[in-house]
Amino acid sequence: MDHHHAHSTGSRDLRMARSMCWHCQSEMAGEYFCERCVKVQPVSKDTDYFICFGLPRRLTIDQNKLEAKFYELSRAFHPDFYQNKSDAEQAISLGNSATLNTAYRTLRDPIQRAEYLLDLEAGSVKEIRTSPPSDLFEEILELQETVEAYRASDRDSETGREILAQLVAERQALDQRKQDMEHQLEQLFTDWDTLQDRGDATSQARAERDRLLKQMREILSNRTYVKNIVNDLAETIE
Repeated sequence: MDHHHAHSTGSRDLRMARSMCWHCQSEMAGEYFCERCVKVQPVSKDTDYFICFGLPRRLTIDQNKLEAKFYELSRAFHPDFYQNKSDAEQAISLGNSATLNTAYRTLRDPIQRAEYLLDLEAGSVKEIRTSPPSDLFEEILELQETVEAYRASDRDSETGREILAQLVAERQALDQRKQDMEHQLEQLFTDWDTLQDRGDATSQARAERDRLLKQMREILSNRTYVKNIVNDLAETIE
C-alpha cells in the first residue's frame, strides 16, 4: 500500500482547493489523497483552520489534540516524502505544509485563535488602532509627554533617573492593564463556547452571539494598542 494512502483513511473533513482530483479527475469529497490514484491533493488556502484539525469552532481547545493532529498531517504532507514524486506533487506538498504550519501557529495561540475566529465570524479585527481606548486617552497623552521629556533629558542626571522611574511604573501599570484585558477575554471565550455548545438558533441566542463578538473585538483591539505602547516603552527605557 502507498505510504500516503494510509493517511487518507478517516481524513475527509479537510476542505480542498478542488472538487475533483487534479490528476485523474475523480470526484473529491474532502480527502487528503485521491482514493483512485492516491495522489496528494492541494489544501485550499481558504480552508477553515478549525476544520483542518478536526476541531469545533471554539475558543478553548484541546492543545494535545491540536498538536497530535498537526504532527499527523505534517508527516503526511512533509516534502521529504515527495522528493521522488512529480513536480506537481512536490509543489502541492510544499503548499500544504505551509498552510498547515500557518493554521497550527494561529490556533495554538489564544489571542491569534480569537482574532481568527472573529475574522471567520464577523470580519477582520487585525486593524491597528490609531487612537487609544477612550479610558486611556488622557493617560496616553501624558505618557507621550513624559517619553519626550526623558528623550530630551540627561539620562544620568537626577531628573533623568526620576523620569525613568516614572516610565518604568507606567509600563508596569499598562502591562497589568493588558493582563486584565486577557482575563476578560478568557471569560468571554468561555461564554462563547458555552453558547456554541448549546446550539441555540433563537433570536436571543443570535443577539448574545453578536454581543460576545463585539466585546471580544473591542477588547482585542484595545489590547493590541496597549501592547504596542508597552513595547514602545520597553524600547525607550531599556
